[in-house]
Amino acid sequence: MLVFRLIVLSCLAVATAAVADEAAEVQKLIRQGDLPAALRRAERAGSAQPLDAPVRFQQGVVLMDLRRDADALAVFQRLSEDFPDLADPFNNIGLLYARAGRLEPARAALEQALRNDPAHAVARANLGEIYLRLAIQSWEAAASAVPGDKGLQRRLQLARELTQAPR
Repeated sequence: MLVFRLIVLSCLAVATAAVADEAAEVQKLIRQGDLPAALRRAERAGSAQPLDAPVRFQQGVVLMDLRRDADALAVFQRLSEDFPDLADPFNNIGLLYARAGRLEPARAALEQALRNDPAHAVARANLGEIYLRLAIQSWEAAASAVPGDKGLQRRLQLARELTQAPR
């Protein structure tokens, strides 16, 4: 029985190392800017190891970088279903919704990311951006109803400048 356990453990160690190697290779291709090759590698690795969250996450990131947002969203949604306690898939779902101008679902996804990991600084910053964009929407509606409100106009101007400031 001990020999069997050792064999199983060594197989798991080899599989874990192979998965880590795949993730490293995908990351290397991303850094080199070869997104199509990175995507192919991530898709192959994800098919071979469907429970490998890091490679699947990288696949979604590459899809985002390629502006294949619907495909990226599908990857991150499946990841969030398979690994509901991870924050990063929810963060990226929020980013994709925000990029599509869907601020309420973006807010909900980012809040879920923060419930999963309250210290997730990127999700917190992204949520701040969403709150600012939602504030702009509200202030624009208020400004159209009360066009002479100088204080409201000033807040709106400052908020718009913030969303266009380089990060």
